[in-house]
Amino acid sequence: MFMKKFSFFVILIFNSLLLLGQAAIEYVNPFIGTSNFGATNPGAIAPRGMVSVSPFNVAGTKNTLEKDSRWLSNSYVHENNFLTGFSHVNLSGVGCPDLGVILTMPTTGNLETDHLKYGSTYGNEVAKAGFYSTTLKKYKVKIETTATSRVGVSRYSFPEGKSNILLNLGLGLTNEQGASIKIVSPSEIEGMRNVGSFCYFKPNESYPVYFVAKFSKPSNEYGIWKNTRKYKGIEGQWMPYNGKKRLYKGYKKEIIGDSIGAYMSYDFKKPTQVVVRVGVSYVSIDNARENLEKETNGLSFDEIQKETARNWDELLSKIKVEGGTKDDKTIFYTALYHTLIHPNTLNDVNGEYPKMATRETLKTKGTRFTVFSFWDTYRNLHSLMSLVYPKQQSDMVKSMLSIYDESGWLPKWELNATETTTMVGDPAGIVIADTYLRGIQDFDIEKAYRAMIKSATQLEKNALRPGIKEYTEKGYLTTASTKSGSVSTTQEYNTSDFAIAQLAKVLGKKEDEKFYRERSISYRKLFDKEFNLLRPKDKDDLWITPFNPKTGANFQKNLGFIEGNSWQYTFMLAHDAKGLINLMGGEEVYSKQLQKVFNIGQFDMANEPDIGYPYLFNFVKGEEWRTQEKVSKLINQYFKNTPEGLPGNDDTGTMSAWLIYSMMGIYPISPAEPSYTITRPVFDKITIQLDSKYYKNKQLIIEKKGQGKINKIQINGKTIKSYFISHASLVNGYNLKINLQ
Repeated sequence: MFMKKFSFFVILIFNSLLLLGQAAIEYVNPFIGTSNFGATNPGAIAPRGMVSVSPFNVAGTKNTLEKDSRWLSNSYVHENNFLTGFSHVNLSGVGCPDLGVILTMPTTGNLETDHLKYGSTYGNEVAKAGFYSTTLKKYKVKIETTATSRVGVSRYSFPEGKSNILLNLGLGLTNEQGASIKIVSPSEIEGMRNVGSFCYFKPNESYPVYFVAKFSKPSNEYGIWKNTRKYKGIEGQWMPYNGKKRLYKGYKKEIIGDSIGAYMSYDFKKPTQVVVRVGVSYVSIDNARENLEKETNGLSFDEIQKETARNWDELLSKIKVEGGTKDDKTIFYTALYHTLIHPNTLNDVNGEYPKMATRETLKTKGTRFTVFSFWDTYRNLHSLMSLVYPKQQSDMVKSMLSIYDESGWLPKWELNATETTTMVGDPAGIVIADTYLRGIQDFDIEKAYRAMIKSATQLEKNALRPGIKEYTEKGYLTTASTKSGSVSTTQEYNTSDFAIAQLAKVLGKKEDEKFYRERSISYRKLFDKEFNLLRPKDKDDLWITPFNPKTGANFQKNLGFIEGNSWQYTFMLAHDAKGLINLMGGEEVYSKQLQKVFNIGQFDMANEPDIGYPYLFNFVKGEEWRTQEKVSKLINQYFKNTPEGLPGNDDTGTMSAWLIYSMMGIYPISPAEPSYTITRPVFDKITIQLDSKYYKNKQLIIEKKGQGKINKIQINGKTIKSYFISHASLVNGYNLKINLQ
């Protein structure tokens, strides 16, 4: 009897450990995307967190890629090895440098405030969802970091002897200047850092980020430093501190400047741990302090880390995958992790947040989201949120409508209550329409529709659609109305018009539906049969000559296309795939022309307009195998369980969303059209837990049976002949089975 009980106990422990080992969070590798310009970082962050604690290793020529010698948008690069601190507000997977500020850094020995001198090499890196750790080789100090939504928490393990904790406000990714800092007590520092100028389209719209830092042990000595600029005139002769560093020991008044910081110094008699908590707010120092107290007061570092890990695992476990390799699961769940970073929280715990542009303090009852990189994310990320995290997606739409209330316009590329106007098009309405059509309808759709119509019709001072007057008159933009991207901007406006038409249809606005549906295919006027591709026209409506359809790749300047060329844009409008097939001369010609994009090396996996290309073969009967072949090949080629395991910039989760869909075997090929096209899944079984508030079924199961190419697709046991399935059929169907042969 004892042996039976013992055996049962052993089996129970084994099964428990097995289950623990299969937790979704265990498959997350935050180092994926930290090389090859993926622009992610391995720092600790909570889901949708305002704060992340990222290692900052892009300063100084000791690093391979250095922020001051090139365009660099990430706070961490895996190849680099010289670390100068840990930044507390960061962006993930973006293409423009900003934020990366409020840096803390532990050191030992005599005080040094020059980051190029106090920086250190490091090793023993560990990164998990909500946790990062490393050891500074120069100081033999171990750093562990975690975070709540609005507070970064670091634990520094110091050796015996003299030690320091620096808080540097002069260093960061942003090129904005201006900061203030004040030592409140031997264990507290507060201040502000100015940031902004994302992509430098609106350099005047900088803004403050406030912080409060609390230290678990009071310092023996503290002070502030300020680097002064060099005066070359007569007045410089009067200044003993001219061009030198000024040190304010024991100073407890506010200091304002550019290159400023504060330090806490200690004299430890034995190895000692110090926990540093940094609360952040975009409203005020008081709010930063309240965020810190409400989210971390009374909690240990380990308790905070465990709670953040639990929150991550709960979200990641909404999708369960079976089959595939360990690497398959790792790249899948890391991609899901990356889609849950942005958009992120803007409001403080008390609901306050800054109003768009004017930054007056407003208040929300729910979550006010920020970092809307819509040119990227409208293509796939938001539809994924609607499927897996519909409540989050609903709150994102409500945030978009709040932005409309505050500014008069829907957002384009919004960052911390600032409209950056980065990239082209009018994408927010596409996301709203797509969300509503997928059944997420608990927001004011009439207000949303009015906002969409405004951007589609206002001819003067249109913040979202430059060149709208010419577009309205001709149906397309010429090179007279835009310095670059006349064709691609036309296509973006077409997509937005299609979204309006789709929404108008379900809202019973028949005249609007007809008008915008017709206007959504006006790109056809830019189709040149000589090349069987899209081609820009000049102010006289003549083809731009000479014309090389390859010009524009790799960020080469191009009048017709923004960040791409004709090959990479022509097939973009999946809502009119059949129309393009006819323009090209039929399905055979279309398929050959699409295949040519890949044959001549013009497909760019890191470029949003053509990431849907592999799925377009599903529009041609008999060519669907090409979609399956290409998607599988692209997954294997570009997505790996390594730092360079993204094809390039993650674009706030867009590339990761492409991977998630592709590994599940479905893809939302046409934005604002609530359907999916089908390919061969990587996993044998995918179970998506559905939100009962929005969907009638508890879960959706996608199964793969057999090997090879798809030969039969079934929904609830019933065979469907199409490689397309509506969102409603999928979520209401319960079981999608993809049979291979």
